[in-house]
Amino acid sequence: MENAVTRSSWLLALGGVVAVIFGIVALVVPGITLAALVILFGAFALIGGVLTLVGGLDRATDHVRHWVPMVFSGLFGVAIGVFTFFRPDLTALALVYLIAVWAVLTGILEFVAGVELTGQASGAWALWLGGLVSAVFGVFIALRPAGGALAIVWLIGIYAIVFGVLRIIYAYRLSKDVRVLKWPGKDRSAATG
Repeated sequence: MENAVTRSSWLLALGGVVAVIFGIVALVVPGITLAALVILFGAFALIGGVLTLVGGLDRATDHVRHWVPMVFSGLFGVAIGVFTFFRPDLTALALVYLIAVWAVLTGILEFVAGVELTGQASGAWALWLGGLVSAVFGVFIALRPAGGALAIVWLIGIYAIVFGVLRIIYAYRLSKDVRVLKWPGKDRSAATG
């Protein structure tokens, strides 16, 4: 079980790095064209989805709990990424709603996973907080879709950086705490041995 958690923590950290890079690009180049934003978002959702899916499947093969939200979150990220690449002609409004739906669903799934891990991993707060930030961001974007392309790009950039940093924090804490996790059915000394 420790191997699956360690491997998935690196995949989560890598997904966080991808999110931070995406956010920085969105902030540094705010005048990015819609077509470039669609491609960047599609790559971000696809890469993040694949990494989350692989981490969830890795946990499932080692019979580690909490793999279901990761698998569904990963599948949804892959689906949104693929859809975005096959439909690059999306309008700005459709892209905004697509991002909002993705952020809300991913946020809910990560919030659930983080809450389930609370008490088992000391960094679980970062996962559920990242999920909460994601869901709130998605709702905000859905309620204000006509806020202007530049404002949307800035919000997306800030969101991606915050989400990525929280994911990196959780992955770091998880990798540090892998030996003291309170696995169901095991006492603490068995988990550290």
